[in-house]
Amino acid sequence: MKIPKVTSEQMREIDTVMVRYQITMIQMMENAGRNLATLARSNFLNGNVMNKKIFVFVGSGGNGGGGLTAARFLFNWGAYVNVFMTKTIEELEGPTKHQALILENMGVPLHTATSLSDIHTPVDVDLILDAIIGYSLVGEPRGSAALLIEFANSTRIPILSLDVPSGLDATTGDTYGPHTVKSTATMTLGLPKTGLFRGNGKVYTGDLYLADISIPLEVYKELNLEPSNGIFHNGSIIKLRY
Repeated sequence: MKIPKVTSEQMREIDTVMVRYQITMIQMMENAGRNLATLARSNFLNGNVMNKKIFVFVGSGGNGGGGLTAARFLFNWGAYVNVFMTKTIEELEGPTKHQALILENMGVPLHTATSLSDIHTPVDVDLILDAIIGYSLVGEPRGSAALLIEFANSTRIPILSLDVPSGLDATTGDTYGPHTVKSTATMTLGLPKTGLFRGNGKVYTGDLYLADISIPLEVYKELNLEPSNGIFHNGSIIKLRY
């Protein structure tokens, strides 16, 4: 089965064409977040999220919006969810702010991480979802993003990353040591990113999964990317081999 790998720039073009097809960022976040929550439940939480304790680390971009969406699903399914954000709700914009406001209205605990002391760690946390930085990484993570990454790496809690491990260059596979998440598993979106297979990508990515976010084949054809039809015929999440 043909599954092309894409660079950050190619994925950015895919997102742009998706919007032209009237597929909104909110829809993409919903698909990404639902799949992330589903994978978390099936592969990390023994098929049942009831009363499980989950930390969700989110940035201010689209990747963070997907993480916020996953937090909503997991909370609705019965998990104890705490969300740690790199910015306050007031500082967020667009679809990501939209997702955060939903969680606020639901009563999901939302925290802004400004120092490691802001993150209180119950010893029995079951899972960390990493949705801090996706394919749009530019340079070494700093500030609250770096703090969240450092904290995630300092624990023995399993980490499931969205799209790419935060701090990993999605094109080159370049990493930034303690400021790149060392993931237990990564669920990449649409098509796998080249950086997951290059440089240090394999070391930081862990088990690799590919999730369907409903990108039409016509979008890929416009960009001369033509994956095999029916990649997701057995389900919306598939495991990839390196």
